[in-house]
Amino acid sequence: MVKNKNLAGYIDHTLLKLDATYDQIRRLCLEANKYGFRNVCVNPCYVPFAKQTLKEVKSRSGVCAVIAFPLGALTWEMKGFEAELAVEGGADELDMVMNIGAFKSRDYDLVKGEIEEVVAAANEKIVKVIIETNLLTDEEKKTAAEIIVEAGANFVKTCTGWQGGVKLEDVKLLKEAVGDKAEIKASGGVKNGEQALALIEAGATRIGSSSSLEIMNSLK
Repeated sequence: MVKNKNLAGYIDHTLLKLDATYDQIRRLCLEANKYGFRNVCVNPCYVPFAKQTLKEVKSRSGVCAVIAFPLGALTWEMKGFEAELAVEGGADELDMVMNIGAFKSRDYDLVKGEIEEVVAAANEKIVKVIIETNLLTDEEKKTAAEIIVEAGANFVKTCTGWQGGVKLEDVKLLKEAVGDKAEIKASGGVKNGEQALALIEAGATRIGSSSSLEIMNSLK
């Protein structure tokens, strides 16, 4: 059972807004350092800045970069190149969006190939694959999870937040599908500590949220 004081270590403190500024990214990093969040999660253009900011304050928090966010509709070569640049810029982890349209078309070779491309470009950094659970049937969620494991990624991630939020039953389903072969990141609409703890109890080992401060403060 996760104790409230340890919850911060499960959280990727996230800022992916279109109008995010350097000042806001810096604040994100300072908050991550203060609370002890696992990572800051940012768009690739902010990776070097976030890495340097965290270094300046001697933070233990890492930097997570999103890849092909939020649509996942880049070619796999483009996803691989974006991942490579993010790692070169200092990213410790990568959250890539699966090609949802290709998956729904049952082009599973393409989906597996693009994940393998990003895993290779990550150079042994942690890779999480966003499957956008709200657009998939339960059987599709299981199939996506199996492909992700076969492609060598570390996590199945539920949602971008652009197509609705995470559901507890989806985390349970994904955990059952992957067992100990991969981890689960729950993201999309996680707003308070009670919800975050319930998702962890259901099988998530990472929480992604832009409401991280609210999550921690709700447990006081």
